[in-house]
Amino acid sequence: MIPLKFQKYNPVIFSKGKRGLIYLFDKRNKKYALKIKNPKSKANNRILNEGKFLELLNKKGMGPELFEFSDEFVCYEFVDGLLLKDFLKLKVNHSKVLLDILKQCEILDSLNINKEEMHKPLKNIIISKNKAVLIDFERCHFSSRPKNVNQFKEFLRRIKRKEL
Repeated sequence: MIPLKFQKYNPVIFSKGKRGLIYLFDKRNKKYALKIKNPKSKANNRILNEGKFLELLNKKGMGPELFEFSDEFVCYEFVDGLLLKDFLKLKVNHSKVLLDILKQCEILDSLNINKEEMHKPLKNIIISKNKAVLIDFERCHFSSRPKNVNQFKEFLRRIKRKEL
C-alpha cells in the first residue's frame, strides 16, 4: 500500500517486480520513483535493505539519488533512460558505458558489497546521458568475497560470444 505521505502526489504504477512495486510521481518539477513491497512477495526486509545500501552508495556517486526510505518504502529520483538490454541493441560504441559499469562494480567490490545481479544486469542498469546508473539494490549484502566484477566480466563474455 502506498504510504499516506505520498498519496497526495497521486503516484501511478510504473513497474511490477517479484519483490517490489514501483510508482512514479512528480513533486516540484522533479520525477520520483517510490518502491514498496509487492504484497505477493515472501521476501522480508528487502525495501529497508535497498534504502540502506542506496544511502551508502549515493555517497560514492552511485545509484539514483535517494530522497528518503523506511522499512515500508524507498523513494528516489526517477532515472529516465534506456535499460542496459535496450542500450546494447543500439548501433553505437558501448565501450564508455561498459567501462563505467565495470568501474562501479569495482567500487562495490572495494566496499565488500555483493549486488547479486551483475551476471545478468539487463534490467538493473539504466543508461542516462551516456552514464550507467545501477538500480535495484534490494538483494545487496556485505560479503568478504564480493563477485560484482567477475559476474559482470562473465556477462560481457557471454554477450560477446552471441555477437560472433
